[in-house]
Amino acid sequence: MHIQRSYLDETPALYLVPTPIGNLKDITYRSVEILQTVARIYAEDTRHSSGLLRHYGIDTPLRSLHEHNESARIEEIDNILAEGVEVALITDAGTPLISDPGGRLVDTLVARGRKVVALPGPTAFLPAIVASGLPPHPFLFFGFLPSKAGERRQRLRALSTLTYTLVFYEAPQRLHASLEAMKESFGERRVVIARELSKKYEEITRLRLSEVHDLPKLKGELVLLVEGASQDVSLERVDAVDHVQLLLEDGFSEKDAIKQAASARGVKKNEVYMAYQRYKTNLE
Repeated sequence: MHIQRSYLDETPALYLVPTPIGNLKDITYRSVEILQTVARIYAEDTRHSSGLLRHYGIDTPLRSLHEHNESARIEEIDNILAEGVEVALITDAGTPLISDPGGRLVDTLVARGRKVVALPGPTAFLPAIVASGLPPHPFLFFGFLPSKAGERRQRLRALSTLTYTLVFYEAPQRLHASLEAMKESFGERRVVIARELSKKYEEITRLRLSEVHDLPKLKGELVLLVEGASQDVSLERVDAVDHVQLLLEDGFSEKDAIKQAASARGVKKNEVYMAYQRYKTNLE
């Protein structure tokens, strides 16, 4: 067991600092203060982030951290912390690690006993949820769906029985394909698309999956919310296989994944077990 006391000791920390998702005024006073006092700031795109830093008169040295150099930056940041110096990680917009780089960095530093402090602040999906008109809780934040149609369909089928509000990020050029796949997997449900949140052209579109063919092409950053399944949703047994696979990917053992899938669907555990064993046999 390890208990991190974020503010009761002077151990140097990596600060995860949220940045505005559109309106520059949305940054907190504390975030600005941290960015001014750390020895170095790491950002996904230094060209993008330098504009924010200039706006607030922050002249802290800035270096990149993205998916292609994260492994090298891990050792660099760990060495800086070992010297007793604090650093910060920001992303292009919103809270670090939420569909952005930094997960491996935080995982490694935590495993090494380093202090990691996350500041509260802007993120796109929370204002989208509370303004959507859909139940704000419980919700499941998924992030980006797979780009390949088959993998996307498999994920959606595994999510199709959840009664939570489902929250996704999506690129404009993939929006219609994702909505059509959702219509196929979910049937008729309410959908909300929040676009350009906190910016001048903020737009929230509320529709049903049956209306997706009428949706015009949209631009900008998108948050896609989908109504959860009704409590009495009817399930095909084959869907349980997709659910088991999703749970396995999330780190469950096969035994626990089968148990959870059966419980969620209100079916006998043995039925799910046999369906999954048949699936595995067909793969061989």
